[in-house]
Amino acid sequence: MNVLVAGIGNLFLGDDGFGPEVVRRLAAEPARPGVRVSDYGIRGMHLAYDLLDGYDLLILVDALPSAGTPGEVVVLGVGPDDVGPAEFDPHGMNPVAVLGGLSRLGGTLPPTVVVGCRVAAVTEGIGLSPSVAAAVPAAVDAVRTVLTRCPADSGEPRMTTDSGRS
Repeated sequence: MNVLVAGIGNLFLGDDGFGPEVVRRLAAEPARPGVRVSDYGIRGMHLAYDLLDGYDLLILVDALPSAGTPGEVVVLGVGPDDVGPAEFDPHGMNPVAVLGGLSRLGGTLPPTVVVGCRVAAVTEGIGLSPSVAAAVPAAVDAVRTVLTRCPADSGEPRMTTDSGRS
């Protein structure tokens, strides 16, 4: 199985740096066969072109809107019906636009899971808020769980939704 774990977010906007921080910690662990861990930051075009390589599973790690308790980790399955067409900005990162635009580039959306965290603040500044920083280990564990629950012979994640608080 060929898996891409993609951290997305802007390090200069507080809690929006959640995805890059989680993948930084995952990348420090011993490499898993068939799993690529990468920080895409705000490079949507880079992610889109990398997805053309044909992954069996995509795990996006990202900050989620603050509707909910800051620091809450949420795991969601995403399919083609969830993204739809959107305006793609080659100089930014809009996950819906990146995933929705894959077909225009000649690719297809692999089974996709989002490991997200509800933010406290997305304002100019470097560093996560205390509640979001405390959720990073739970998100790392959530990614590990998704990887464990994906059978080697299928790109279908068995875990589709789950949430927890750190």
